[in-house]
Amino acid sequence: MKSVWLSAIGSVVPHGGLPVLLLLLLTYFTSTSTAYDALDPTGNITLKWDVISWTPDGYVAVVTMFNFQQYRHIQEPGWSLGWTWAKKEVIWSMMGAQTTEQGDCSKFKAGIPHCCKKDPTVVDLLPGTPYNQQIANCCKGGVLNSWAQDPNNAVSSFQISVGSAGTTNKTVKLPKNFTLKAPGPGYTCGPAKIVRPTQYITSDKRRITQALMTWNITCSYSQFLAQKTPSCCVSLSSFYNDTIVNCPTCTCGCQNKTAHGSCVNPDSPYLASVVSESGKAINTPLVQCTSHMCPIRIHWHVKLNYKEYWRIKITITNFNYRMNYSQWNLVVQHPNFDNITENFSFNYKSLSPYEGLNDTAMLWGVKFYNDFLSSAGPLGNVQSEILFRKDKSTFTFDKGWAFPRRIYFNGENCVMPPPDAYPWLPNASSKLVFSLLTTVIATLASFFILLD
Repeated sequence: MKSVWLSAIGSVVPHGGLPVLLLLLLTYFTSTSTAYDALDPTGNITLKWDVISWTPDGYVAVVTMFNFQQYRHIQEPGWSLGWTWAKKEVIWSMMGAQTTEQGDCSKFKAGIPHCCKKDPTVVDLLPGTPYNQQIANCCKGGVLNSWAQDPNNAVSSFQISVGSAGTTNKTVKLPKNFTLKAPGPGYTCGPAKIVRPTQYITSDKRRITQALMTWNITCSYSQFLAQKTPSCCVSLSSFYNDTIVNCPTCTCGCQNKTAHGSCVNPDSPYLASVVSESGKAINTPLVQCTSHMCPIRIHWHVKLNYKEYWRIKITITNFNYRMNYSQWNLVVQHPNFDNITENFSFNYKSLSPYEGLNDTAMLWGVKFYNDFLSSAGPLGNVQSEILFRKDKSTFTFDKGWAFPRRIYFNGENCVMPPPDAYPWLPNASSKLVFSLLTTVIATLASFFILLD
């Protein structure tokens, strides 16, 4: 990753590209080192813990998880939520979720609690769970869609009965050290904070009730915590130049000839057996051997130029043999998205994190058509074309303007090629060749004059 950024810095500094350098550094640090996302500044996952009734030794609560992130979602095998009890609480029962371990409940004689661990870990139940174990918004296998893509499925809930916890607002102690895995690391959760009790409206809309006590926990995402290396890259091409700019070499890793299983050659006769043997380790990519070694590549092709419009083609290719991507999404930043005319086979939504600036678009697949990105192989790609209207005051093919500024896949910032590698316009190339030719002729002329 560091080599990619050094190459980008080296390409802009000699040409007086200090503003571009600052932009690159800002993009790097805001997208990888911290939890702040410039394209989704208010995005987070909020947990709401509502105490709805008291019991002889504790309370019953409904815990609801809201994914307020515009484009980052949680896919299979789903989320897992953990915390540490403040006292000696136990979980008597749960609906809509379960803990992964019961713990030591040997001191209980009459009734055995669901979980006695000091630091329980909770996971969602699977679809098809019996109705008497369900509550609203549960049982999705831990899958939580993004807010912009599918707000109806961006919420997950479960009910929990807690014992040995206190039976009043003053005696109940808030849990601490909340952790959220989705399914791997990446989220950092703040402390629980008591907030105004949640209000509920009855079905006839004539009465309002409220929770006995409510607290919130906010979890923010950092790509740097999730993974140390990038997970996707961008390649570029255009109709006006034969050059195809591939992803930078070793973007997501390098081919290690001595390490067995670092990547798989698609022509290998043992491909099927290798993939079937490693199918359980879904979180560890098994990628096709490429120069970039990324699980995902996004290719941006400037396809056609009309009098009033111009057209591009986007192709997403999956090089990971262990992962199918359902409900995938793409976020693209380009100044011409305020003049988009037609999007042919992707869903489209404008993302405007800042007022007066409409240069960011979210794209995702059409349901039952291309919303499922299959694992590496002949079917491991999806594609679409986009038609833009030209704004004569800003439109140009010069200096890489036609290519995106930034691309995210499933909320992960993808590595772009260095700016000096972008396909040049033919006239720009001609000017360069002419300039070099002029320099050579002038040098030869000076040489001959010295000979005379």
